[in-house]
Amino acid sequence: MPRFNQIARSLVLSVALLLAAAVGVSANAASDNSDRPNVIVIMTDDQGIGDFGVNGNPVIETPHIDRLAEQSASAERFYVHPVCSPTRASLMTGRYNYRTGVVDTWLGRSMMKPDEVTVAEVLRDAGYATGIFGKWHLGDTYPMRPHDQGFEMAFVHRGGGLAQPSEPPENNERYTNPVLFRNGMKVETEGYCTDVYFDAALDWIERADRQNRPFFAYIPTNAPHGPYHDVPEDLYKKYTKKDLSKVVLGNASENRLDKTARIFAMIENVDHNVGRLVKKLDAMGLAEDTMLVFLNDNGPNGRRYVGELRGRKGQVYEGGIRSPLWVRWPGRLKPETTVEKITAHIDLMPTILDAAGVEPPEDLKLDGRSILPLLKGEAVAWQERALFIQSHRGDEPTRYAHFAAVTQDWKLLNASGFGRQGLRNNGPRFELYRLSEDPGEKNNLADEYPEVVQRLKKRYDAWFEDVSNTRPNNYAPPRIHVGTPHENPVVLTRQDWRYDRDGRGWAPDAIGYWLLNVAEPGRYDIRLRFKPAENPGKATLKIGDHSRTLPIAANAEARTFVDVPLQRGDARLDAVLTHEQDNGETRQRGVWQVDVLRR
Repeated sequence: MPRFNQIARSLVLSVALLLAAAVGVSANAASDNSDRPNVIVIMTDDQGIGDFGVNGNPVIETPHIDRLAEQSASAERFYVHPVCSPTRASLMTGRYNYRTGVVDTWLGRSMMKPDEVTVAEVLRDAGYATGIFGKWHLGDTYPMRPHDQGFEMAFVHRGGGLAQPSEPPENNERYTNPVLFRNGMKVETEGYCTDVYFDAALDWIERADRQNRPFFAYIPTNAPHGPYHDVPEDLYKKYTKKDLSKVVLGNASENRLDKTARIFAMIENVDHNVGRLVKKLDAMGLAEDTMLVFLNDNGPNGRRYVGELRGRKGQVYEGGIRSPLWVRWPGRLKPETTVEKITAHIDLMPTILDAAGVEPPEDLKLDGRSILPLLKGEAVAWQERALFIQSHRGDEPTRYAHFAAVTQDWKLLNASGFGRQGLRNNGPRFELYRLSEDPGEKNNLADEYPEVVQRLKKRYDAWFEDVSNTRPNNYAPPRIHVGTPHENPVVLTRQDWRYDRDGRGWAPDAIGYWLLNVAEPGRYDIRLRFKPAENPGKATLKIGDHSRTLPIAANAEARTFVDVPLQRGDARLDAVLTHEQDNGETRQRGVWQVDVLRR
């Protein structure tokens, strides 16, 4: 009988391998995992904790998410970063983002170190089908793309969002009928972007289910992130007729009301798709065996309703770093269960692995811990801890710059501003709040409790030293690999270029460069793409020891440098356009994108 079982399992494996291409799965993933739960994680982009009817918003209509919340176990105080890429890195790895190479959201600092182990990699290797549908924002080039990091199916846009410098020029900043990428290959789509992501996810879930494989579906929408010019028109008109002054904080100008109407239209569209997903799971009989997780990546993209909290996206006050966490798993979790312990994005990977019965690699250091026993309402010994949130612009963190240290009772912070690269000249201004009594952070107790300030400051210092020394040269930016068999050509965009001057990295006249690793020496064609200019000029390319200048015609949009010799190893690519203006002055600007093709 054991020999017969072995043969039967081999036959099942063979059939699964034959079917793998239809789902986009790896060969080592097919196995008998029918007793393991499916996992779906939905994360919206820039939707605040107050942008739900169930959380008290008097205007927005989110009936499907509200119902999901009512059917879920939840975490009362769940923390994320105040901006997106750090949250995404922590969610994917169970580690603080400073360990992963992710420091900022642009200029090459939203790329995650390729040796990081993701939840998708661990689940894939345990037999799960793994798919992402929407926003990755942890690297657009090999080996940092989602399908390099454990996702067998990656259906995503580039960079931080549509209508950003990372998108293909032909997308023309549209959310409707967007140009997306399926496992690195460009695809034309039809429909509003959020609908397209959910359509693809639902089709993929059906195929995985037909293979009798457990699946991990990650659906991180880019809505309701800006820009706001292309939103569902019917829902936009609906919200223009509502009294949005009830949820807009501060000056309710016409522009702010219009922006909020557009954001709410995108959110209600997300809600509609969540309803579609839940209905599909119920119809397929998968609800009991599926852990469905919903959260936001940071606070709201504007000053609007956040309940009793204070703050918004980019801020380390509670409104900027608190997210709902709703976990619907009818077969295992009771809806009335509420976790009161502080939890965070770093806890999702260990929680998902715990639910799946999958052990992480033995040598992997996780900062998070499984909160599954708490979601189940079990009485467990739970060690007191502090959570640390820090995000600001720049190449590496500055001690005490724009951080928060949170315990169950207290919170120490320095709100120096996300947009700054360091501290003000007069150093940190610590604020201390007793969140158990003052969740709105109205009463700063730093002067009254200096011993608590020092205690939390000491814990923060130990954390900062620890995460900053994860690797030798821990904050060295990841390099983009060219000349590999995995990606040719490689597209370089302003999302990942480096920039010497503060604050203008995506401005039309900005000038930057890219840090590369050339995998194989040889001859390359390098095509510069840029916005057209009325005056002719010249394009100068410098990479490694090679430098060349070519003329560019008036209104040209591209110039190709043919047969460029590159040596193996690290290199820096600079590309600068120079134009003589009608008044005799010289104008310099950077290119928009670069294609690097190994011949």
